[in-house]
Amino acid sequence: MSNPMKIAITGVSGRMGRMLVETADASDQVELSAAVERAGHAWIGCDLGEALGGPARGLIVTDDIDVALTEAEAIIDFTAPTATIAFARAAARAKAIHIIGTTGMTDDEIAALDVPAEGATIVRAGNMSLGVNLLVQLTKRVAAALDEDYDIEVIEAHHNQKVDAPSGTALMLGEAAAEGRGVALNDVADRARDGITGARKKGDIGFTAVRGGDIVGEHDVLFAATGERIVLRHMATDRAVFARGALKAAVWARGRPAGAYDMLDVLGLKNNGSAPHLTHRRVIRAKDFCVYPLNDFIGGLSDALDEYVLCHSRRRSSGHRSHG
Repeated sequence: MSNPMKIAITGVSGRMGRMLVETADASDQVELSAAVERAGHAWIGCDLGEALGGPARGLIVTDDIDVALTEAEAIIDFTAPTATIAFARAAARAKAIHIIGTTGMTDDEIAALDVPAEGATIVRAGNMSLGVNLLVQLTKRVAAALDEDYDIEVIEAHHNQKVDAPSGTALMLGEAAAEGRGVALNDVADRARDGITGARKKGDIGFTAVRGGDIVGEHDVLFAATGERIVLRHMATDRAVFARGALKAAVWARGRPAGAYDMLDVLGLKNNGSAPHLTHRRVIRAKDFCVYPLNDFIGGLSDALDEYVLCHSRRRSSGHRSHG
């Protein structure tokens, strides 16, 4: 890329911070121009390369985000809610891009991003990976297709250092399931079961969090009915998928107007309610497989699910029940 995008990475000493640095260094689309840590951190004033255990690279770690944004076009931020809000305000002052992968934000903390989004281009997602965002779309569609005879459970697993639960991704999946059913997640979420809880409430969306070892991230959405279960699953084995997604979001946001966006915007998976059709087929002759563009695949799957929902709704309204 002839004009790589200059970026600032916050929380460079953390797991995701280090992965972001590594991924940015390997990219020809971005250039790391600033490394940011919290005030008082041992790395402040140190060369980033040496702090990471390698050779000096001439980039000094700072705790001043405003200074970092004198050169950087974008902030890549996987830190903590309070810090993220402060970074969003700095991005608004600089009219910069703010990519937010921070999880564990409350509704009030998310709402605090509204004003900065008037001046900054903000892309926020509970998960930056392509696979997870496809899973979100599928969850919404399947939840819309199946009635409350199917109990929905979101089960997530992460490493033993993760501080929030359920994960941001689990909440994204819960929101998608609730939206598919036409309800508010806050009205149906069941986040804690312990002791004598009584029978499961019909229509609830349950959450289970597992913490252990070095699990990068695993998410299952379970649709369980009498006699059958459907499981939608995503497993991340390398944090690089999140880093690559964040950098993709930053490049996508370049030149976009100020406002709030998410990864569905970045990935082109928002279709305003009309699913694209299976077109532009490309045939691989050796195996007779048909390969479709990603949006076409999702569109075709969405069409099939839409047709099923319509048919299923008609059958329910007519009192007919299929056993096929």
